[in-house]
Amino acid sequence: MQRNNLILALVATLSGVMAVPAVQAQDAKSKAAPAAPAKAAAAPADTTAPKGKDLYPPAYYDFMLKQRTAQGQPDSPEMRSAVRDELNTRELLVREAKKKGMDKDPAVKNEMDLTSQTVLVRAYMADYLKSHPIPDAQLRKEYDTIKAQLGDKEYKVRHILVDKEDEAKDIIASLQKGEKFEKLAERSKDTGSKANGGDLDWNAPANFVKPFSDAMTNLQKGKYTTTPVQTQFGWHVIMLDDTREAKVPSFDEVKPQLSQRLQGQVVETYLKDLRAKNGY
Repeated sequence: MQRNNLILALVATLSGVMAVPAVQAQDAKSKAAPAAPAKAAAAPADTTAPKGKDLYPPAYYDFMLKQRTAQGQPDSPEMRSAVRDELNTRELLVREAKKKGMDKDPAVKNEMDLTSQTVLVRAYMADYLKSHPIPDAQLRKEYDTIKAQLGDKEYKVRHILVDKEDEAKDIIASLQKGEKFEKLAERSKDTGSKANGGDLDWNAPANFVKPFSDAMTNLQKGKYTTTPVQTQFGWHVIMLDDTREAKVPSFDEVKPQLSQRLQGQVVETYLKDLRAKNGY
């Protein structure tokens, strides 16, 4: 589980890193700092006051500006001023922390080192994925596989879930006597659907475990299972409300998600090989 979390975290954080080069291609005019306002003729400059000074390296300003615009913030004098203020404030606080020797504190230093590692790992994996792109043919193959699994129909289905087969048989007997499925669903242990008469909404067969989906797809509209259906969750009584043609999104609509999914597999394979190569 921890390995999967690492892989997902790596892939999920790449979009922000990969967006940076796009920012670098902006017109030079958008990058230029706004012209400084004209100084008043009177009032001589106060050379002792820190106000107005830039306490940070220019590269920090450029990086943060690119980061903000990559996140969708419009490039404006107000945004540039806010970035400048934030960097100056950060630098002042860093100086105060260092005066107290906090950068030498083992716990703080460990956290700083781990944060530095995170940035480096993220940059490395972004570069790795950039040099190992997922071919369109592979994306389309994945799309076709998933589409085939979903099938060409969706089913609007209800169910009542109980612990014992005898309970399910008793519910079926009550249905055969004319009792309403929605009322009997109050006995279901599926808390997510019992309040809605057992309604599971529209689903493809692939969304359910096989015994459930097999029973569901063999039902006629308005009919229920006359024998209990067993799964790892318990015993089900299933009723089919309706069917419709499956609404499968187009390849272009899901291409970003497919790409992220297959990138996760690329990362997983790479990490597995890297561990094996290093005897881990």
